[in-house]
Amino acid sequence: MPKPTLEVLQGGSAADSRAALRDLYSKYGGSVFGRCSFLLKDRSKAEDAMQDVFAKALTHLAEFRSEASPLTWLMKIATHHCLNVLRAERAPWHQRFRRQEQARGEGHGGPQLFEDREAVRNLLSRCDLETQAAAVHYYVDEMTLEEIARLLGRSVPTIRKRLESFTRLSQQEYARRNESEKQSVGQSNEEKPS
Repeated sequence: MPKPTLEVLQGGSAADSRAALRDLYSKYGGSVFGRCSFLLKDRSKAEDAMQDVFAKALTHLAEFRSEASPLTWLMKIATHHCLNVLRAERAPWHQRFRRQEQARGEGHGGPQLFEDREAVRNLLSRCDLETQAAAVHYYVDEMTLEEIARLLGRSVPTIRKRLESFTRLSQQEYARRNESEKQSVGQSNEEKPS
């Protein structure tokens, strides 16, 4: 039986890419979903991961080399993506975020959400562009240090230093905000008649 191949037309149109992706999805979607399900142990997460895998495949279709089968290529993408998802779930910031969301309850959003967004924007504006990009890729896009370094054309230690400086700045700002909130609560308690 001949090895399956994937034809990628150089300079092809977006329609060609979509057709190639549709072909990949129909042939290998079940296998990719199976890999994602096995690794993530959650059907909903596996469905999301499968969509992400095919989105990555579409963006990197031109980089596919026919040294391996399309299935092997997709399985590699799926495995790396799912392992990154699992790694991100175990990240300390992810657990803190989950606890904060649970503690927040139903009445979240409103002015507090606006203030938090503004605080993050203010914090990012105090950093250089490369540190901003590294922080967003790491904390929002959940990319690994290696992925960020490759994307920004820097070394992993450089990215690590940038993230450490951003974390220090964040902690200082968080401490400052907490202190000012404590002071305002203390002042409002002093003003209330007993």
